[in-house]
Order: sequence, then C-alpha cells, then structure tokens
Amino acid sequence: MKQPRQQNDSAAISFTGLSAFPLTPLRDDAVDERAFAGLVERLTAAGVDSITALGSTGSYAYLTPAERARVARIAVEHAGATPVFVGVGDLRTSRVLAHVDSAQEAGAAGVLLAPMTYQPLTDDDVYELFRIVTEHTGLPVIVYDNPDTTHFTFTLEFYARIAELPGVVSIKIPGVPAAPDAAREHVTAIRGAIPEHVTIGVSGDALAATGLNAGCDAWYSVIGGTLPAPALSITRAAQAGWAQEAVAESRRLAPLWDLFAELGGSLRVIAAIAEYLGLVPPSCLPLPIRGLNSSQRVRVSDVVVELGLA
Repeated sequence: MKQPRQQNDSAAISFTGLSAFPLTPLRDDAVDERAFAGLVERLTAAGVDSITALGSTGSYAYLTPAERARVARIAVEHAGATPVFVGVGDLRTSRVLAHVDSAQEAGAAGVLLAPMTYQPLTDDDVYELFRIVTEHTGLPVIVYDNPDTTHFTFTLEFYARIAELPGVVSIKIPGVPAAPDAAREHVTAIRGAIPEHVTIGVSGDALAATGLNAGCDAWYSVIGGTLPAPALSITRAAQAGWAQEAVAESRRLAPLWDLFAELGGSLRVIAAIAEYLGLVPPSCLPLPIRGLNSSQRVRVSDVVVELGLA
C-alpha cells in the first residue's frame, strides 16, 4: 500500500559530514539486536553526523523484509537525535517501496537507494526506479552509486538527470581519483552538473580525505560505523579546511587501508575488527560470507593494536 507522503523536511537534516555505516551483526543466523543497538548507541555517543543503517556494510541484501524493518526501527530508537538513513535497495521496485514504507514507519530521516540488479539495467530502468520512489515518499533520497556491487555505472550526464528528481538530496559517489588535482576536477565536474542543494558524499574510505578536501560534502563511511573516532578526526579536519591534517590522519591509517585492499574489501576486515573489539559476536556476517581466516584475523588485530584503535 502506498504510504501517505510526508513533508520533505530535508532542509532541516544535514546530508553532510560523517555518515557512519554500522554492521548488522548476526548470531546463529539471526540479527543480534542487542549488538546492533550497541553499535548505534556508540555512534551517537561519538557524535557522528548521521547513521546509515542497512548499507552495504549492513548486509541489507542478505536480510529478509521483516529483518530489515526491525533493524530500521532499532536504529531509529537507539540513535537519539542523530538522523538515521536506511538502505532500501532490492531487486524489484515493489520490494523497494515496501522497504521505503518500513523506513518511514520507523522514523527514518532519509533513505539510501542502490539500483540492485541481476539482469543489466539501462539508464531508463534506473531513472524510473528513482522516479517511482521519489513519487511514493516524501523522505529524502540518497542516490547510491556503487558500480562494483550493482554493475550499473552512473555517468556525469545521468547524475544530472537523476538529481533533478524531487526528493533526491545527495549522491554517494565511488572513491575519487588519488591525485588531489584530479579529485578536485572530478568533484567539481559533478558539482557543476547537479543542483546546488544536492550534496556529494564520497565513499571508498582510503580516499575519503582526498574526496573531502576536493569538495565532497559528506563521507559515507565504512570505518565510521565501527571506529567513529578516527573517521571523525579526518572529517572534522577537512571541514575546518585543514587539508594536510586530514590527509595525515588518513595516512596514519594506511595499514588498515592496505588490509582493505589485500583482503577483498572492507566488509570482512571491519567485521573482524568489530569482533576483536567485542562489539559484535564471532562470525557475525551472513553466510555464505565466512569472514577472515584465523591468520588474517591475527593480522587485523595486530593493526588495531598498532594504530591504537583498541
């Protein structure tokens, strides 16, 4: 059933700064609600600007609709005054709309939408998905550009087209070029193509400092969901215009970025860190994702200790 449209109050919500993406930990193949609530409370206490539940780090694609609705509700209930955005991607538009309704009922401040697919999608397919969603709800919509996972590539021209939809308030872009000048040129080109009110959020944690220094408004962060303190240090330095300090703090975390690159991405590494810190139960990822092996976990724990993150 179509939900009544809410007044889009996105002007009162900041789609800038650090948006932390927590894990959705499992125990015995069910969501560990207590552990998840603890992660959310930890982020709120740290002072992140927003929390995005059920992002890729939150394993949204592996959860049932009922689990996703429950996770959204727990996130909002335990976030206090911190805005909560909820991932609503799914393979069928009808399912996306059901997730949007659940997020709205939970009290979410916005939704994050990736164009999930099995068959290749065209620009028109994706545009219609976002048009239908923005017509269905008054909640602000964050566009999630994640080509490695979705196998759909947003062009600059398509950013411009989709950002004109009412309700689109932010675009989560993939990692920026590593060279500062190239990063700034890239972000400037996106900024010139989209409306002024639509923010640009960088992902790809190793290049977050570069992206923020290049003009990105937000960092949609994996490590922020488990290690908010160093993520906030990078974000606040960049926001203050202290570009060198932001880069230096990011370089300090180079051993962590190296593990992300070497061990198949951020999810398994950040889950191993959360497990080592006792924030989530062992083997918290949804099968068939088995996480890191014992020797890899030792390397992760060594880096956590080396960097003073424990």
